[in-house]
Amino acid sequence: MKKTIILLLVVAVAAACAREPKFTLTGTIDGAGNETVVLQKRIPGGYQVLDSATIENGTFKIEGVIDYPQMVNLAIRGKRGGLNFFIENSDIAVHGHADSLYMGSVSGSATQAEYDSYKALLDETNAEMTKLYDSYRQARTDGNNELVASLEKEIEALDEKQMNIKKEFLANNTSSFIAPAVLSEISYYLEADEMEGILNSFDTTLNQVQTVITLKERLVQLKAVAIGQKAPDFTLNDPDGNPISLSSKIGGDTKLLLLDFWASWCGPCRAENPFVVKTWTEYNKKGFDVFGVSLDRSREDWLKGIQDDKLTWTHVSEVKYWDCAPAKLYAVSAIPSNFLIDENGIIVGHNLRGDALAEKVKEILDAR
Repeated sequence: MKKTIILLLVVAVAAACAREPKFTLTGTIDGAGNETVVLQKRIPGGYQVLDSATIENGTFKIEGVIDYPQMVNLAIRGKRGGLNFFIENSDIAVHGHADSLYMGSVSGSATQAEYDSYKALLDETNAEMTKLYDSYRQARTDGNNELVASLEKEIEALDEKQMNIKKEFLANNTSSFIAPAVLSEISYYLEADEMEGILNSFDTTLNQVQTVITLKERLVQLKAVAIGQKAPDFTLNDPDGNPISLSSKIGGDTKLLLLDFWASWCGPCRAENPFVVKTWTEYNKKGFDVFGVSLDRSREDWLKGIQDDKLTWTHVSEVKYWDCAPAKLYAVSAIPSNFLIDENGIIVGHNLRGDALAEKVKEILDAR
């Protein structure tokens, strides 16, 4: 009798183990030889490989367990790009072509289906944005400044519309596993108090998500450089090798200082530079200045960017790309990024883009 009970227990345990959640990822890759697919997830500084498999006769299979639904990347070893999708413990099928895997399709992941629905909310505004940017580039090429200014306002309005769509999604989906990814998308544009409010609204089941953990760590940094806080000091070398501290540029004749993080390789930074130049030209004699911190990879590119864009203010850099101590100090995760600092060293503005920079500078200086 005891043997029978033990046997039944063994069978029950085995059956329970067999029912443990796992994912089975099967794929059909057209145009592939006996290549290797790599399942990986993004981590700071690169990717972490979760598993891999050999493609045989155009198909592959990977099995495993995932702690929670999360974004992964499926790539063919030796080829650039790959397919990003949400994986979960279910039967998931992927289909694509070896030369354009990033355009592949995914089925069987409820979280991915939810993410596709979220992206569909942005389809209309994305299409509008593409048309606007095409017109904007052409207007700049033609030197049509009046049209450029008009299109900039339309682009800004569309940006705000997209931001509202994303914020509304977050407000209505506080337990969704794609909510952390959406928050990460917009976190660059949020001040500390707003990001804290969104994070606090999330269901506790999301506390295990690495993106949430990372955002909470970033929030601590953001609070230290939020509007109203004292700007942390640092010292870097200028192009001639002279050490220049941030604090040495604050006060005196400088009533407002823009701490500007940028790089010559950064397209949005180069597009933003004319607005900074315009503001500096108009308000420099009234007490406005700029302190540029470059995240360039080479001294030559850095200096060429300064010269080409006619950036006539003080510049410093470690020329270490993202391994830039002041960028880390100021929780900079994307560029361009800027902080407006008053004569007392207090941060009074953050990420002022386009005409918003000149408007803020004028507002503060006029109030003096």
